[in-house]
Amino acid sequence: MAKKHVQTLELRKRRCCFGLSLSTIGLSVVVAAGVIPVAVPQQALAYVALMAGQRARPLNGTFNRVPVLHSNQPEEVEGPGILINTAPGYSYSAENGQNLRNAEYTFNGDFGIHIHHKYFPPYRRQIAPGQRRSELTLGLILINPGYRPVHVRFASGAVRNSFEAPYLANTMIGVRPLGPRPWNTGPGDATAIQMLRERLDSRLSEAITIPPRSRIVLFQTDLPALGIANALLRGSSDGPFQMAVVAAKEPTSDVDLIAVLDEGRLAPGRVYLNRISEINNRAIFSRVGGVALGDEYKASLSHHLDLNGPLHVPLTSTFRHHFGTKEVQVNPLASRMIDSSLDNVGTYGVRFDVGLKLQGQGVYDLVLSHPAPNGGKPFIAFRGSIQVQSREGTREYHVVLRSGQSLPITSLNLEPGVDNPIRVVMVYPADATPGHLLSVVPSSQLARIQEQDRQRELARAEAERQARAQASQRAKGKGKAVKPAPQQSPPPLPAVEADETLADLLLQQPEPPVAPPPMAPALMPPAVFPPAVGPAVMPPASQNPSLVDRYQQALEAQQSIMRGLMGN
Repeated sequence: MAKKHVQTLELRKRRCCFGLSLSTIGLSVVVAAGVIPVAVPQQALAYVALMAGQRARPLNGTFNRVPVLHSNQPEEVEGPGILINTAPGYSYSAENGQNLRNAEYTFNGDFGIHIHHKYFPPYRRQIAPGQRRSELTLGLILINPGYRPVHVRFASGAVRNSFEAPYLANTMIGVRPLGPRPWNTGPGDATAIQMLRERLDSRLSEAITIPPRSRIVLFQTDLPALGIANALLRGSSDGPFQMAVVAAKEPTSDVDLIAVLDEGRLAPGRVYLNRISEINNRAIFSRVGGVALGDEYKASLSHHLDLNGPLHVPLTSTFRHHFGTKEVQVNPLASRMIDSSLDNVGTYGVRFDVGLKLQGQGVYDLVLSHPAPNGGKPFIAFRGSIQVQSREGTREYHVVLRSGQSLPITSLNLEPGVDNPIRVVMVYPADATPGHLLSVVPSSQLARIQEQDRQRELARAEAERQARAQASQRAKGKGKAVKPAPQQSPPPLPAVEADETLADLLLQQPEPPVAPPPMAPALMPPAVFPPAVGPAVMPPASQNPSLVDRYQQALEAQQSIMRGLMGN
């Protein structure tokens, strides 16, 4: 107990000094169901610059109870075999021959399907660019264990692979309007947009009958080496049935797919089988192989922007990223494979439906953010589509978001003195990283964050250019280091590293104290500029030089150094 007390004091000390929530070990996460012990490092407040100095509110939404088959473990399949089977019984592991109980579950009524796998054969490092790649075939099998036919109808869904919906280059990063023909940046994005629009792909049957005591293949799709296949569907049945997903090598008919199921061998690639205790202790989350309860999350809240300031709410929040709200938007599993995660932590395919009643006046921005990575390089954190409904109509946007970014989805023109209803709908796509923040902020607040991002990119580009120039000079000098020419130095400035943000820079420099917002004590790092609802009012530069000015001075100093080098 004494050791835990010391750790708590140390955490508080760090928060006071830096304004950041640093990782601690052995904390508990409080959720609606009670207290869950967590043995992994926890980041109680994920850092988003847009939220600096402000609080987030929980959505307090709920999941429905529709059962969904999730076939995502193993995500990286190494060969043919069973991926998941909800019929009673066991299948044996390709890795060690161990018998593993199936994720037993019988569907009856409304249900959902989510399948997401990659084919990573053992020889994957030998595959050359442009080389013809081998393939697996994924198949979904419906099983009727009863003595009467079961009729199944499908309301919406699609199946896509990397051939049909390839990933596009990073030039797609940003927000753009979504027209009738979706962008389809990857299979997960392509199927999610069909679900968002509640449409059924024309290649899928609207209705199918499973004869008594029989098994039929609903669909099959190619899974290319180093590629992905994804499926999302929603349907209903008039009787009990089970499902299985298999991978086969060059099947010639449905009989070959069913033969894989009868063999009883699990597909290789189950890399978490030797880490079961870590999964059970939540030290790792694995992937989802089982049946989750819930294919929709609904929430609604009211917020007065003039009285309470900007609105921040978690969207797809996790045990690690809940932005200080302690709200974990993760639905439970009704059954699972032994090496599956304990919950549906990815929430892939879940429809998030958030209704907001906003009071305020003027122009605000609806913004989607993802926390800055805690070490490591930035990555693509979201690649999907978002629907926004308001009095002005329904609009859809395609969003590609990097970690650490805040992107404006659309502008909101709020009428004073009335509730302004806004509805945000999203089907969470596979290959995204959950733990997002949805915000409604004044346009001026977002503009300041965007300027910080721009200056950070300028500094990073300048640092890279300077490094290349120095390397070129060394090469010309036959390996001798080039000394910069003497020059007059500007006033001392903090060093700007390639991955350092202006918020990091601010923490190193004393600034005049900023009064906290009236809504609550600050939980996040001090705002780079005082949060404001109306137009920003900045002090004269002579009294309080901005970070932008300091960055400009740093850039000018770097340019001066380079001019000296070029003069030699």
